[in-house]
Amino acid sequence: MKFFVICSVVIMGITLELEAVPTPSQLQLEENAIINSGWWNRSESVASRNICSWYGMSCNVAGSVTRINYGFYTPGIRLATLNLSAFKNLEWLEVSNCGLQGTIPSDIGNLPKLTHLDLSHNSLYGEIPPSLANLTQLEFLIISHNNIQGSIPELLFLKNLTILDLSDNSLDGEIPPALANLTQLESLIISDNNIQGSIPELLFLKNLTVLDLSYNSLDGEIPPALANLTQLQRLIISYNNIQGPIPGELWFLKNLTVLDLSYNSLDGEIPPALTNLTQLENLIISHNNIQGSIPQNLVFLKSLTLLDLSANKISGTLPLSQTNFPRLIFLDISDNLLSGSLKPLSVGNHAQLTSIYLRNNSISGKIPPELGYLPFLTTLDLSYNNLTGTVPLSMQNVFNLRLSFNNLKGPIPYGFSGSELIGNKGVCSDDFYYIATHQFKRCSAQDNLVVMAGSNKVRHKHNQLVIVLPILIFLIMLFLLFVCLRHNRIATKNKHANTTAATKNGDLFCIWNYDGSIAYEDIITATEDFDMRYCIGTGAYGSVYRAQLPSGKIVAVKKLHGFEAEVAAFDESFRNEVKVLSEIKHRHVVKLHGFCLHRRIMFLIYEYMERGSLFSVLFDDVEAMELDWKKRVSIVKGTAHALSYLHHDFTPPIVHRDISASNVLLNSDWEPSVSDFGTARFLSIDSSYRTIVAGTIGYIAPVL
Repeated sequence: MKFFVICSVVIMGITLELEAVPTPSQLQLEENAIINSGWWNRSESVASRNICSWYGMSCNVAGSVTRINYGFYTPGIRLATLNLSAFKNLEWLEVSNCGLQGTIPSDIGNLPKLTHLDLSHNSLYGEIPPSLANLTQLEFLIISHNNIQGSIPELLFLKNLTILDLSDNSLDGEIPPALANLTQLESLIISDNNIQGSIPELLFLKNLTVLDLSYNSLDGEIPPALANLTQLQRLIISYNNIQGPIPGELWFLKNLTVLDLSYNSLDGEIPPALTNLTQLENLIISHNNIQGSIPQNLVFLKSLTLLDLSANKISGTLPLSQTNFPRLIFLDISDNLLSGSLKPLSVGNHAQLTSIYLRNNSISGKIPPELGYLPFLTTLDLSYNNLTGTVPLSMQNVFNLRLSFNNLKGPIPYGFSGSELIGNKGVCSDDFYYIATHQFKRCSAQDNLVVMAGSNKVRHKHNQLVIVLPILIFLIMLFLLFVCLRHNRIATKNKHANTTAATKNGDLFCIWNYDGSIAYEDIITATEDFDMRYCIGTGAYGSVYRAQLPSGKIVAVKKLHGFEAEVAAFDESFRNEVKVLSEIKHRHVVKLHGFCLHRRIMFLIYEYMERGSLFSVLFDDVEAMELDWKKRVSIVKGTAHALSYLHHDFTPPIVHRDISASNVLLNSDWEPSVSDFGTARFLSIDSSYRTIVAGTIGYIAPVL
């Protein structure tokens, strides 16, 4: 049976052969193949017998199918049910990520005009049929992300092939040397298979721009002949068993933007010639046995955005201070043998850096404060080194900071959780939370040791203070108690209070009419003088305790620690919170029941929120599951109502300036209350205000 009519015309003695025109029987074969394949919905075929109008189908002017781009996810469909031999004019076959199963049939080689074949992201198995070599017009061959087994067939005759992607399969054997004959090849990706043997010399692939052989079992050395692939832009040979040095000949790859040789067994030094790759953006040589120092002329790689040399045996000092990497985002030289000190670096020359990893080296000296002023730096890991000195205040700007296991000293800076500094024997704190959780020494104890090391005269004065100071404090408290009692009597006589004075162990929720000494006494008794057993959390300053009063009521007590009270910023925030919460009354703003402001002790008394902060709930697997979307929307609405009240319904308006998940508290019914008004400000409508950075990192505007 003849399927085609060949039309010829002679013009000026030259015979021109026109495109083959399919016969009606050929068109019928194509239609039957489509309808009987079971790939398309029956209702669609009934609605229109014109297959050219179906979704994903294209035909030429004669009505013959030229393109099949199957766009449905239909688990279980197979290529074997589609009569591929019927499509003599098919140029494009794309059946990607659609649930395709089974093997690739041999009749796929009967598509003489096919230029594009994409069967990726399916569940195909079996071997690649040798008949693929018959598709001499093929330009794109993509069979990645399947379960194809066996070896890579000889594709010697696919002279037009530009893209070959066989990644993420179970192919084994070696890379066929005949691939070097595919001279039009631009992208060769065979990653994530079980390919063995050495890398062949792909001398003739002059157009190759991408070579990805990663995640295989290749061995041997990197062939210097790869330097002949002068158009190469991405060279990825990571996660193999490659040995030997990095060939210096790679410097001929002037167009290279990505060089990934990580997770191999490479040795030797970093070739200085690599610094000639001025277009290089990603340099990844981690997890090898590279030795020697980092080449000083690395400064010429101005386009670098990612530099990963981690887990090698690189020694010497870090040449960061002499470099200029204006585009560098990620730097990792951890787990090496670097020594010397960290030199100050120019912020302008490294302005894009977001992550620096230098852990587990032998770096000594002090931490340069300039690191904390890099505008986009979010992660700095200097743990497991020999750093000394105190922690620069600029480190507060780094969101993810790791300085553990060094030789740092001094008090824990404000805003630190403490975990960043564990393993530094000289770091101290007077905060019971840090002492109990991370076993830091007390700063006051270290001060006492210094005093005791002084002269006998200093010791004598210290002993006098120990005796006199408690007596003086007692007399001051006695005087203040007398003043408070006298003030309360006068207030009662003048009827300024609407209720009678409470008795001892009375209801603390009437603390505004409460005898100050009795309220204080109840709090001290309920927390056993603020014992750590009653501590339920820490905030930007101070710690929060759970206190059950003799009446049975439970309150939360936020106590400012002694050393914090001496810091003007903490004291101001504490008093600001009292001022704001004393005037606000809203169901979604945490209720302040009372406070104690004294030079010796300062604390606030809030309503107790049983479920703690929204932050702690979201990071608890059990509670996060219980927090369904209905509850989450309710929390968002409640928080929004509170902010609307502060901004629009209260006079003067109040700006909280630190809305974060940690500052939204939840009661037993999942109802939210906004808390922590230490940075809040009253605004005057007729005044202007200078914007000052405030709030929690991760919640403030990224530009700040």
